Amino acid sequence: MTNLSRTARALVAASVFTLVAPAYAAGPPPAAGTPNPKILVIDRAAILRGSVVGQNIMKQVQALTVAAEQGLKARDVALRSEGQALQQQLAILAPGVKAAKIKAFEAKQAALQADVQKQQGLIQGGVLKARQQVEQALGPILQALMQERGANLLLDRNAVVLGTVNVDITKDAIARLNQKLPTVKVALTALPPGVAPQQ
Repeated sequence: MTNLSRTARALVAASVFTLVAPAYAAGPPPAAGTPNPKILVIDRAAILRGSVVGQNIMKQVQALTVAAEQGLKARDVALRSEGQALQQQLAILAPGVKAAKIKAFEAKQAALQADVQKQQGLIQGGVLKARQQVEQALGPILQALMQERGANLLLDRNAVVLGTVNVDITKDAIARLNQKLPTVKVALTALPPGVAPQQ
């Protein structure tokens, strides 16, 4: 069950927001009539950590993870006991019986692992859906901040190598997101087709 806990924590900490990939190469000089870039910076990962909705999502995922672990714990304990008993019996069993018991035990192990992966997938699907709702709310907030400050380019903090002025609008974005979207329901949801649960 510890795999489920680690997966949930890592999922929330690392993947609720997609970060902008850094771009280091300088582009060509602006063409005549092209406005000079006015850049703002945002730390999208900090929004999850610092916003009310992000913290709410984390709490819900932790609760869902604990519930999933408790639901599978009895099966896990029973399977461990069965495995220990089987180890003690193996030396005295006939080869055919021994092979059948091992095969049956491995099938139970595989079924439990499949259920763990299913729960991981449902939690991750719920986080994905919650993330989409947060991003839908965040988009207009970022557009408004850019318009208010006359900016025409918004970068993720991870894409910035050097800077001489404070153009970070993360705190302002968090404050507005807190007002607009204080909570999002994280419901167990199947992952989209083709997306495998993270281990």
